[in-house]
Amino acid sequence: MIAIAPPLRLRLDSDALVANWRWLAAQSGAAACGAAIKADGYGLGAGAVAHRLAAAGCRDFFLATWAEAAALMPLPAGVSLSVLHGVGEADMVAARLLPARPVLNSIEQVQRWREGGEGRPCDVMVDTGMNRLGLRVEEATGGALDGLTIETLLSHLASADEDSDQNAAQLAAFRSVRAQIPARRYSLANSAGVCLGADYAFDLTRPGIALYGGTPRREAEGHIRQVVYPEARVLQVRTVRAGESVGYGAAWTSPRDARVAIANLGYADGYLRCHSGTGGATWQGAKLPLIGRVSMDLTAYDASGAGGIGEGDWLAIDYDLTARAAASGLSQYELLTGLGDRFAREWR
Repeated sequence: MIAIAPPLRLRLDSDALVANWRWLAAQSGAAACGAAIKADGYGLGAGAVAHRLAAAGCRDFFLATWAEAAALMPLPAGVSLSVLHGVGEADMVAARLLPARPVLNSIEQVQRWREGGEGRPCDVMVDTGMNRLGLRVEEATGGALDGLTIETLLSHLASADEDSDQNAAQLAAFRSVRAQIPARRYSLANSAGVCLGADYAFDLTRPGIALYGGTPRREAEGHIRQVVYPEARVLQVRTVRAGESVGYGAAWTSPRDARVAIANLGYADGYLRCHSGTGGATWQGAKLPLIGRVSMDLTAYDASGAGGIGEGDWLAIDYDLTARAAASGLSQYELLTGLGDRFAREWR
């Protein structure tokens, strides 16, 4: 096979990833601090993330599906893996063979695990107010879980990134469930939940977005470091004369003679059209505003202030998650998980 260097890359900061986990672990107090690595480690590569965090001391990892679990094999030594979407009929072979626990989410999944799980431990999700996945409280406390060996009993906060009364209501509901259902550990807090304080930590926290550079709440500001730095190669630098337009729909007209850098980047790569008008890049410290519309594979930047830039140079795309979320209308989660396979992932 011919090795071809792609024209897009994500520079990924190992030190920042580990530092973010360590800060979240410190905020978790006596609780263990796990890591959500679903969606291929939020787009960074689940295996690479798991091995770096395991080396730092993380022992609990959470994926969405059994296909994700299979792709992660072999696991780093000494770690625990949970599959958040539970176990459907088609998942039972994988659930029996792979070294991972299902997070049971329904009466049907509980029954399926009773009949085919060979007495192995499981995790259980109880819905305390999100109405997404999980047994209802009355189902969980009404005997449906009797006899199961529950490693971790979980629930999920719906509004932890906001100052919402729902947070306290879910906390109270989860405390009630904990008092009635025996399990080895109890877990409620995601990234934002960690920031809500010690009451939400219980035995295990399971942050996601904050590991990867997202700021879930104001309490994390100044503590969470950027991990992901997208870069795109310049395909061409061209002169656009005053009065000429750039891109589809003639959305930008040059007020002067300008130098324009065309980058190998577009919405097919997860860099969506909502960045038009607010996005930007830098080259050797010079700022290059995004001009015109983002198209499928190409994006234009005003390089008038970047003397010497040329074909083959690399642009550092502006991608602070908090700032980009505010400007684009996308969530920090979408900004990360949407970055496509055409980006090479390069850890340092």
